[in-house]
Amino acid sequence: MSTRETATRLAADLGIPKSRAVEAQMKAKLVAAVVAEVRRRHLTHSQLASRSGLGRSTVTGILSGSLQKVSLGRVLRLVEATGLEAEVRVRRAP
Repeated sequence: MSTRETATRLAADLGIPKSRAVEAQMKAKLVAAVVAEVRRRHLTHSQLASRSGLGRSTVTGILSGSLQKVSLGRVLRLVEATGLEAEVRVRRAP
């Protein structure tokens, strides 16, 4: 199943706009990459908080999957703090 199909199905299942489903999916993928990098580099939540400028409890919440009230900007700060780089692709809708 493609990302687009997943986002469309998620939006329909939750009764939310597709754009919100796409955002949720983006955040989840980014956080999964951050979690993997944190494990690989043996970083603590405190270290990541210091590097990102976010509070430790905020970092812990995000890495635990509490993403509903977290902006994409905050997630991107964690991506950057781990030394990763995010890339966005835009294409015509089918």
